Amino acid sequence: MTPREQEIQRRTELSVTRITKAVFPSTTNHHNTLFGGTALAWMDEVSFIAATRFCRLPLVTVSTDPINFNHPIAAGSIVELVGRVVKVGNTSLKVEVQVYVESMSSDGRELAIQGLFSFVAIDDDKRPVPVLPGFAQ
Repeated sequence: MTPREQEIQRRTELSVTRITKAVFPSTTNHHNTLFGGTALAWMDEVSFIAATRFCRLPLVTVSTDPINFNHPIAAGSIVELVGRVVKVGNTSLKVEVQVYVESMSSDGRELAIQGLFSFVAIDDDKRPVPVLPGFAQ
């Protein structure tokens, strides 16, 4: 394994981010399930934190791959969002976010939403910079 690959593995492990939230009525739609826009905002937040933990540089979200809403999330549920860096380019990162839903009154959880978020590291002039300075690709 190259030094760059070792550093990517080390940083990837350290940057896994978990956020747990309760789904209250203020975050639901007319079907009494989590509003999709709220879910996307939470996913962007957890992916941004994971990406920032990985490189400790200013970042911008540049795109998402398709977001798969596999299971509705009812009001009164608990959700856990897990963000993991899954791909490292020269100036960019991809973070996978998985959203799990669980009942407040019973054990078990189910994957409800998943998606990929792409980020680019930038400098003060908003130009792309390497996410791993000192580790040539």
